[in-house]
Amino acid sequence: MNDVLQVIEKRSSTRGYTEQKLTMEEIESLVLAGLRAPTATNRQEIHITVVAGSNPILTEIENVKNAERGIENPQHNFYYEAPTVLLLSAERAFSWSSVDAGIAVENISLAAESLGLGSLIIGCIKDALNGERRDYFSAALQFPEGYEFQIAIAVGHKAVSKEPHEYSVEKNVSYL
Repeated sequence: MNDVLQVIEKRSSTRGYTEQKLTMEEIESLVLAGLRAPTATNRQEIHITVVAGSNPILTEIENVKNAERGIENPQHNFYYEAPTVLLLSAERAFSWSSVDAGIAVENISLAAESLGLGSLIIGCIKDALNGERRDYFSAALQFPEGYEFQIAIAVGHKAVSKEPHEYSVEKNVSYL
């Protein structure tokens, strides 16, 4: 089995990280993996905002998410205390932005695994970031004009491990 298929096979969501920060080289590798993802009509509209896990904006996002969902005293924040969170935004008016962001975040996830890092793809903050406070969060996260949040990914050194999910080819695949 080749290296790419091995990374895909062993990757799973990480919900526990050490306090060790990522190096700038690791962050740059992840960003480039996201930017190298294909986009519809080669639009290249994906913007990546890199946020340190200690940045207060993440607490603000967490608070809005919890208030909207009626969550009190969560066990973990939405990024499970990862040292780095990458937020992907894209053109609001481009109909393929969500697909393009999904492709980019998967590239980042696989790149993280290949570097020995854990990751967690995050969508649960979409309503908080695109709701009543969208303009505030867009400015605070330096999204380009006309862009909106699509998806995020937490990345860090794994403190916990988890086996990848089981799947069923018989159930999930049709051959015509």
